[in-house]
Amino acid sequence: MTSSRIERVPFDRDSLARWAATHARSANWPVVYTIDGERHVYVGETIHVLSRMRQHLARGDREHLTSVRVVIDEMFNKSVCLDLESFLIKRFSGDGKYEVVNANAGMTGSDYYQREIYREQFEDIFEQLRAEGLFDKSATDIENSDMFKLSPYKELNYDQRTAILAILEQLFQDLRAGQASTAVIKGQPGTGKTIVGIYLIKLLSDIRLNASLAEKDSDAIFAGFFTQENADLLEGFRMGLVIPQQSLRKTVEKVFAKTSGLSKNMVLSPFQVGESATEFDLLIVDEAHRLQQLSATMAMSILKFKAINRELFGGDEAGGHQLDWVRLKSRHRIFLLDPEQSIRPASDLPANVVRSLENEATKAGRAFTLKSQMRVKAGEDYVGYMRGILSDQPPVPAWFAEYDLKLFDDLGTMRAAILARESELGLSRLVAGYAWKWRSAKDRAQFDIELDGVQLQWNNTATDWINSPTSINEVGSIHTTQGYDLNYAGVIIGPDLRYDPDAGRLRVDRSSYFDTKGKANNKMLGQRYDDDDLLKFIRNIYGVLLTRGIRGTYVYVCDPALRAYLAGFMPPAEPDIGEFRTGSQNTIPDTNYHVPTRHGIDVELGESADISG
Repeated sequence: MTSSRIERVPFDRDSLARWAATHARSANWPVVYTIDGERHVYVGETIHVLSRMRQHLARGDREHLTSVRVVIDEMFNKSVCLDLESFLIKRFSGDGKYEVVNANAGMTGSDYYQREIYREQFEDIFEQLRAEGLFDKSATDIENSDMFKLSPYKELNYDQRTAILAILEQLFQDLRAGQASTAVIKGQPGTGKTIVGIYLIKLLSDIRLNASLAEKDSDAIFAGFFTQENADLLEGFRMGLVIPQQSLRKTVEKVFAKTSGLSKNMVLSPFQVGESATEFDLLIVDEAHRLQQLSATMAMSILKFKAINRELFGGDEAGGHQLDWVRLKSRHRIFLLDPEQSIRPASDLPANVVRSLENEATKAGRAFTLKSQMRVKAGEDYVGYMRGILSDQPPVPAWFAEYDLKLFDDLGTMRAAILARESELGLSRLVAGYAWKWRSAKDRAQFDIELDGVQLQWNNTATDWINSPTSINEVGSIHTTQGYDLNYAGVIIGPDLRYDPDAGRLRVDRSSYFDTKGKANNKMLGQRYDDDDLLKFIRNIYGVLLTRGIRGTYVYVCDPALRAYLAGFMPPAEPDIGEFRTGSQNTIPDTNYHVPTRHGIDVELGESADISG
């Protein structure tokens, strides 16, 4: 396969005409091109460069672009060029140096002959463009960035495409009929719920702005929605993406601020929705299970919560929860949720409210489920496996090929392994259940977690902790990691979760759980939560933490009995059992593992409850 070359041409009519006159591949040959200016970039593909450039020059919104780069290769065909176009758009979006001005009618993800070989060549093209100053970051840094992971320029999987297609069809039908609507998209961690929400808002914004009517590819997934009728239906359409968690919300704001057609003001807290003086046409609520009900655990925000309730419910300060606010303030709404990621019983939406929401959408034919795993390389079975381990119905012990799952018996060894993964790949962090007091919040000289001679502090910031400069030397709580991806997660399961070998089940140690907002009763609404209720939410917390890692998850367990129990489900850090890495999911050989039962485990347990192990 020949190497690609990149031709640079000023973005003006005369320069392009002179260039085309001396280059045989300027017409009737598939190429990919970029047009950039000081702050913006456009990526496209065509078989007639000069004709396509004249179209761009004729547009009034491309005058700020100054330079064209044409990627030419004797072995290119239409499929390759469509794929390279998508590849570069995603890289530019993730790099963040330029604002990508492309509309998105559906990224091309089709397979074609020798795609893997061409994909290797794409990396060389990226490096050539980076050498010319079009990218600031390396490929690794881009793909580790939130700008890349949360970009609306994605190749969607089947589940995501199906959900978005149905939602768009239903939404435009509702707009024509003047009807309100409620939809639910449900999915386990890593199935891309947040991506669907971001993608939908970008897509609707592009349709509304009519941005790509003249340049959309007829093969694009959502090209058929780019009609003048739909653009007219969306005129003045007010949209918002509601994100309950502050950290994730601030991260998505940065993505929206750098995305053409979007604004960081479109990213909202539930409180901003409740306080809004006008109604939204569409609200998409991410992590909807984390919407709140009135609770004394809200501290400073309780006064604002009561004030919004009084305004919305005729003076009744206990009149509703944040789900009610969304319903009252929007004509159409889409809820993205996973009930098993609810982590605070006294303040998160009650389980019966979430079930009622799901049932309502299901009866209306507006409930969708995302199943394909986009985060964890072990596949969708891994999430179910981890949740099964933490349940009262444990799964058959299994091994996940090409996924680095290990159980450590020394925290220092696990920390060293995470530091090594950080050096190799980046985005590798220690995370833990809230099983230690947060002493360092008041005194930065204090350590919060001290185990096996290792002294560690909780996260120094609650906003964008994963990307903070000190995060590699700290431990992230559930509140800083929910909704984020890591390459490797080093999970510390604290003494808040224990195993009772006599009963053959997990139990909670309330005295070792220090999230006061998590274990409090909701006195204001007369709701009480016993240890079984708290156990459910602590299981959810560790279920979230154990599914953050894309490439691998390392686990350290404080409770000796629980560590022995989990040894029946997770490979040990030592000895090396790499020889068993065959197949997509294999049962772990019985000779190497003790298999637990519901009534106990077949290893001898000591009586010590020393959490250092």
